[in-house]
Amino acid sequence: MVKKGSSYRCSECGYEVAKWLGRCPECQAWGTFEERGDARAPIARVAAGAPSSPARPIADVDIETSRARATGVSELDRVLGGGLVPGVVVLLAGEPGVGKSTLLLEVAYQWAANSGASALYVTGEESAGQVRLRAERTGNVHDRMFLASESDLSAVLGHVDNVEPGLLIVDSVQTMSSPQAEGAPGGVTQVRAVAAGLVALAKERGLPIVLVGHVTKEGSVAGPRVLEHLVDVVLHFEGDKHSTLRMVRGVKNRFGAADEIGCFELRDDGIVGVPDPSGLFLNRHAEAVPGTAITVTVEGKRPLLGEVQALVTESSLAQPRRAVSGLDSARVSMVLAVLEKRTGSPLGGKDVYTATVGGMKVTEPAVDLAVALAVWSGMRDRALSPRLVAIGEVGLAGEVRRVTGVGRRLAEAERMGFTHALVPPDPGPLPEGIKTLEVSDLASALHAVEYVPI
Repeated sequence: MVKKGSSYRCSECGYEVAKWLGRCPECQAWGTFEERGDARAPIARVAAGAPSSPARPIADVDIETSRARATGVSELDRVLGGGLVPGVVVLLAGEPGVGKSTLLLEVAYQWAANSGASALYVTGEESAGQVRLRAERTGNVHDRMFLASESDLSAVLGHVDNVEPGLLIVDSVQTMSSPQAEGAPGGVTQVRAVAAGLVALAKERGLPIVLVGHVTKEGSVAGPRVLEHLVDVVLHFEGDKHSTLRMVRGVKNRFGAADEIGCFELRDDGIVGVPDPSGLFLNRHAEAVPGTAITVTVEGKRPLLGEVQALVTESSLAQPRRAVSGLDSARVSMVLAVLEKRTGSPLGGKDVYTATVGGMKVTEPAVDLAVALAVWSGMRDRALSPRLVAIGEVGLAGEVRRVTGVGRRLAEAERMGFTHALVPPDPGPLPEGIKTLEVSDLASALHAVEYVPI
């Protein structure tokens, strides 16, 4: 006999337990468990049934029906792995006002104009007239673009039957509701039911579907965590509201690399791709400036040049200030400690501010050497060569460790006009057009920069 009792489900992530907890062990949210009545009985044993289709040798499976089709937006296709696969479900998440709807209007227009099939854009947040005004302003109006303002899943399925589109865009999944599920739109139960229904529709008809998702104040996708597991691709649309640069970052991708990025520029008349974004993250100075260092980071398969800036001043506080923008604060603190311990740089009584240029966010360890050089340059008030790039991870013993893709990084630096580079020992094959200086530790790197002409 199954003991009758209540179960409790987290309203944030859907995690279920037999007794009430103050904090969810899955998403770490406080006070989110709600009582659900009687606990579910154990799952009964399922008898074998007739398969819907016989199993075949893997070599006999037709792959032509699963080829990706380009959307017409090259930067988005790069992140998707070539385009949209039939039956794929893509979740595009981002903060309010970052430009998600503008990007998807461009995708719908390019699809309708170039693929020969129609595109259906369903909005649950705005009226059809508001979306039409935005499409008119950005020039994304086509005869094969269909627009519907609905918030009911059954009505969306009815529009799909009538229009028979080649692409479906739902903006957003948190505003949709299913008549077969309880709760308000945006709740855990509704989001799970709507997502499951749309995924079933995509797989049944081979229809690519793009879902717009909201994000929480921490920057993660809002709703139950199962939403990210149900979809095939999860993309994050990032950007600073004070900058026109926007980046689509792949988080999950069943059909391609999961760490690619696409760069866009948001303009008054729409959004355009930026195929060569390296120059956006550099601040060209008329002359060398102390406290700056150039590095090359890799996002997916794309090397990007970035500038690290540091300001070191005398502190009037008992606890010196450490401010970080665009970098990993934990790694910056470690680099400062190594710089002070291994090179004798007096940083204990000084305020240190470090930042990147152009809204770039760098978290990989390959930027450690550039951070150390920028701080050392700012502390000594001595400028580094503007034609020098620094690549390498700094260890706790002060050693400079190898990183991946040094040759690819230096090829991009050479293309952008840089002539010298500090690299870890044994970097592998390197381009011939840039002079490399191999440094084994932080002290030798500081010594080597003095011989690079400014």
